[in-house]
Order: sequence, then C-alpha cells, then structure tokens
Amino acid sequence: MKKTNLLFLLTLAFISIYSCNKSVKTPQKIDRKAVVTRHNVQIKQIDTLGSLSVGNGRFAFTVDATGLQSFPEHYALGVPLGTQSEWGWHTLPNSENFEFSETLKGYDFNGNPNSLYAIQNREVERNMAAADYFRANPHRLQLGNVGLEILKENGALAKPEDLKNINQELNLWTGKIESRFTVEGVPVKVITYGNSKTDGIATKIESPLLQEKRIKVKLRFPYPTNQFADRGVNYSNSDMHQTNVDKKESGKDFVFNRTLDNDTYFVEANFNTKATVTKIEDHYYTLLPDAENSFEVAVNFYQNKEQYVLTYNETEENSITAWETFWQSGGAVDFSECTDSRAFELERRVVLSQYLTRAQCAGNYPVQETGLTYNSWYGKPHMEMYWWHAAHYPLWGRTPLLENSMGWYFSAYDNAKLIAERQGYKGVRWQKMTDHDAGEAPSNVGSFLIWQQPHVIYLAEMIYRNNPSKENLEKYQKLIFSTAEFMASYPNYDAENDRYILGKGVIPAQECFNKLETFNPPWELAYWKWGLQTAQKWQERLGLEPQKDWQKIIDKLSPMAQKDGVYLVAESVPNSYDSTSEHLIDHPAVLGALSALPHNNYVDLEVMNRTFDLVDKVWTWNHTWGWDFPLEAMAATRLNRPEDAIKGLLRDEITNTYLPNGHNYQNERLTLYLPGNGGILSAVALMCAGYDGNTITNPGFPKDGTWNVKWEGLHPMP
Repeated sequence: MKKTNLLFLLTLAFISIYSCNKSVKTPQKIDRKAVVTRHNVQIKQIDTLGSLSVGNGRFAFTVDATGLQSFPEHYALGVPLGTQSEWGWHTLPNSENFEFSETLKGYDFNGNPNSLYAIQNREVERNMAAADYFRANPHRLQLGNVGLEILKENGALAKPEDLKNINQELNLWTGKIESRFTVEGVPVKVITYGNSKTDGIATKIESPLLQEKRIKVKLRFPYPTNQFADRGVNYSNSDMHQTNVDKKESGKDFVFNRTLDNDTYFVEANFNTKATVTKIEDHYYTLLPDAENSFEVAVNFYQNKEQYVLTYNETEENSITAWETFWQSGGAVDFSECTDSRAFELERRVVLSQYLTRAQCAGNYPVQETGLTYNSWYGKPHMEMYWWHAAHYPLWGRTPLLENSMGWYFSAYDNAKLIAERQGYKGVRWQKMTDHDAGEAPSNVGSFLIWQQPHVIYLAEMIYRNNPSKENLEKYQKLIFSTAEFMASYPNYDAENDRYILGKGVIPAQECFNKLETFNPPWELAYWKWGLQTAQKWQERLGLEPQKDWQKIIDKLSPMAQKDGVYLVAESVPNSYDSTSEHLIDHPAVLGALSALPHNNYVDLEVMNRTFDLVDKVWTWNHTWGWDFPLEAMAATRLNRPEDAIKGLLRDEITNTYLPNGHNYQNERLTLYLPGNGGILSAVALMCAGYDGNTITNPGFPKDGTWNVKWEGLHPMP
C-alpha cells in the first residue's frame, strides 16, 4: 500500500513538473496586433500639438487634421507640419569667407598647452560670426508643404475653424492616417500613407466638393530661416530660391525643380487623373484634379530627377507590409493584465515610441532631437543623444535598425581623428553637434563634452552580443580601438595620489558646470572604465594581447567622489547637494553611473542607494529633460527598487509629458523630443529583460501583483 501511494505521488509530481516545464517552454504568445492597435491615435479637433506623421526612418511627413499639410502656419508653434529627409540639407553661401580655424581657441588642459577647441568666442566679433556660420551651416531643409485648398460656398478659402466633425485616426499597424471632416456640412475624407521604399507619400481624397471644383492640392515651398528652430513656414525671401514646374505629356505628372544656392532637389506629384497646375505666386502652386468624387496623388521628394513614383495603391501596399513586418519583428510588451492604473499609459507610451522612432530615427544617419519633423539646433544631430535615439533597437531585437546609422562613424572617422590631434590626444574624439558630413559645430559647451565618446563602444558591443560573429568583430574593431586610444590618452595623471583624473577641461552630461574647474564627473568615470574594459574584451575576442596603456587607466582611474556617504555630482563640486547649491538642475547624471551601465565593482550599491534617495528628494525635477526619467528608472531597476522605477518613468513633470501622438513634449521651443521616446524603450527593455547577472523576473516592476507584464523578444543590457 505504501509503495502504491509513493508511486502515485511520484506520478503526480512528474505530471506537475512536466506541465510546468511545458508552460515555461511554450508561453502564450502576445497578440501584437491587439497591443498596437488599442493605441491607434484619434484626433477629434484641431490640435496643433496633435499632428500625426508617416515615415520610413529616412523621410517623414507630418500632417494636420486634414490628413495633409493644409494649415502649416496655424500649426507652426505646435508640432509643425514638416517634410524632411536625411538627404535634404542646405548651405548658405560663405560670403564672408569664414575659415573654420577662426573658431578655434587654445586652452592649456592637463599638460596639453594650446589644445585647440572650436568655440563661440564672444570676445572677438569676427570669430563669433564664423562660429555662428558653421553652427548653422549646413542646416536641414523643410522640403515643402503638400496640402489642400478647400473653397467654401462663397469662394473664400476654408480656414482651420471651418473644419467640423473632425474624426482622424492613425492606424499604427498599417501606417494609415484616415481623416474625416466636414466643411459647411459637406464631408471630406482623406487617406494618407507614407512610402516605405521612397521618400514620399500618397493620398486619396473623396468628397462631393470635387464635383464643384472646390478642392485643390497645393504645394508651397518655404525658405530656410537659418535659425535654431525652423518650423518650415518662412514664405518670404522668394528671390533667394527658385521653383520651376515641368508638366509631363500625360497631364497627370508634375515635376517641381527646386534650387537653393548650390543645392537642388525635385518634387514630383503623380495623379491618377489629369490635373491643371496654376502658379499662385513664386514657390506656391495649386493642382486642380479632373475628378468627380475622388482622386489619388502620390508625391515624391528626391535629389536625382529620374525616379519612378509609386502609385497610391503601391504605396498603400508597401506601407501595410512594412509596418506589419516591423510590429511582428523583434520584441513586444503587453501590459493588459496589469491592474495598476498607470499601466495603460505606460503601454501607450511604449507603443507610440516604437512607431515614432521607427518612422523618424531609423535611417542611415544619426538624427536630430526633433527627428524629421522640424529643425532644432539647425537640424543637426547631437552624438551624445545617439545612444538615446538608437540603443533600444538591439534591446528590442531590431539590431539592423541600429546598424543602418552606425556607418556614420566610419565616414566621420577622419574628422574625429583631426579633432583629437589638434587637442593633443591619440585616436579619435567624436563630435558632439555635427552633420552628415561629420563637421564639428563650434560650441562653448559641446566641444568639451566627452560622454558621447564611449557610445560607439556600447552600441557596437550590443550589436556583437546579438550576433557574436567574427565579421562584426572585424567590422567595428577600428572604431572601438581608436575610440579607446583617445580614452586612454585623455585622463590626466595625478602623481601625488597615483590615479588618473577626467578633467579639467570637461563639461559633463549635466551641462551646468564650468569647464575650467570641473573634473571627475561620476557618469563619465563609470562609462570611461566600462568602455576601456569592453575594448579590452574586443582585443581578447580578436586574439590580441591586452593594451597596457588602456589597462593602466582601468586600474588607476579615480574612484567616484563621495561626501557624507553619497556620490558627488563631480569631485570638483563638494557642495553638490547643499540647499544653496545651483547644481540641482539639468540631468541627474550622477544616476547615470548605474543606469545603462553595470556596477562592475566600480559603483558601490549602498552608496548609490543613498545617492538615489537624496537625488529623488532634492533634485529640481521641473528643470530636467525627457530622457532623465528613463535614466532614473534604469538606475532604480539596477538597485532593485521597482516601485521607484515606475515612479521615475511616469513622473508628473512638463518635460515628461507625452502628447496624444506620442511625442515627448518639453517646452514651447521643443514641442517634441525623441530622446525621451528612445529612452522609454531602453528603460522598459531593462525593466523586463534585466541585465547581465540579474536573477529577478521583470526586475523593474513591483511584485505586489499589480504588474503582470508579459514580454517576448527583448534582450538584456550589459
């Protein structure tokens, strides 16, 4: 009897173990379409912050409530109606014959006398003018507005307030924007798709107004403002650029030839019916289709005149295919079984951030902080932000989308080497504010930043982790080793304490410090050590001996400075957290030393926990940026503080606002900020998939039963 009972119990145990193992091995797959489409964006009124975009990562087109760019001036101070591409740049003539050398100023930093930095020298008028020119040139172009002109019954043009019964939806799964509205009670329907293969869009317009010839397509081409922010509505300066139109024999195709100084490009409008073109004024044209109830038009933007313009149906098909392929690839996270009231909003931000970064940040070059919507900092990318724009791709199993733009480092290599040489260092020093040709923008801040330097090592390491091939080792070794050479030559040796110091001459990620006084900021120290350690790993993987110069820095790099049991924001700032301190603003970068980075026996977790508590309490959180909240969430996750990770990620601050279209609003100057979107995706990947050595399931989410987060296809951080 005892043997029978024992056998029965063993059988039950075996069945139980088998069932558990089976459920682990074959988890229920996430219904990705359900996750994505429950966050389709709906706009019910004219909302200048609710503009919607279609894009393919290299080109983006942003629309108003009409589904096109009918009211660009009305939306200019919201999320502007941009048409931008990665190739569309313009350079003003250098009429003053400025030389880049005029922006250089010598400094004596750490035994490098006359180390030359490109700055804005306000003490010398000519030098300041030269710096202004090279900061602003080249600048990204707003390529043109494509909108509707709708006539009211009295012949007047319809204005935004004349649109009623607005019902607009962005279908995230297919990239389709469907816009419905009425003008004087008459319905109008507009469907818009972005082209996944070329730089263009296609649209279909349906309305009884077409029978009365009361709907036209308009194309209008602004001139660059050459200012920090260009919202694409400068319709003056008409004599400074040229627009000509060629009508093809079919009567359906129109090619607009654009010339701005030495820069040219083309815009082609291809109708499915004949149309009549009318010049309203210079750079302003309307196209009246010969249509009764509906018509279709595809509009392409390109540098070379000979291109095949895909039809509306072809564009619709490739948009649907491309977006479905994207959503079915890589990772997915499902919050639908969470009962915490904040979960739905977090899922919304995650889904929309995937859409926006895919549409605007997945091209062949690093992208500006406002993506391909409108210019900030003259349209130029900031390389310290590149991690925030792109690191999430390999974490979400979409490594090729990172690899697209990593090629920029190879083309930038020679210029980066020249920067290091003129400052007395080895290797390459990567630019901060730059352009596609790897020019350096003079800056009193950017030229002294260093935390963009290890990014290429980090990103290449994640590419290798997802595909540990010899090909990847050989492909990126030049970048990694030259980057490490600079990092090993940059620190200053402190003989008295037998250690190496970062600075003086450094401005940290928290940019409110004086370069002449600052040294040993904590994030940069931790990143420096990790970067050099990782470069040594690449030496080993390639069968090479460790670099002695690199190891010397690794072994003797200064520890992160402490006072009263917490980490300072820099060793040179002993009053970091005093109530009278002016330094509790901008990025809480001290937390960055344990965010995307492992503690690696360099960060003391007890000290960082106390530092986290203090930063949480005293920081001026309303004086931060969009990526600071994911930064805090990542630090909290590594400290096993999941409640604080959620709190940080969803802080109620203006700069942590996510608009209905998913854009991270900062202020009136920056109405969207894509580093915040990329940061959320990286943080959530860490909160789900964890990091090397982590043993906690979903380490960034509380274990109180309210955060039943399901995910698949994510990769852990280092």
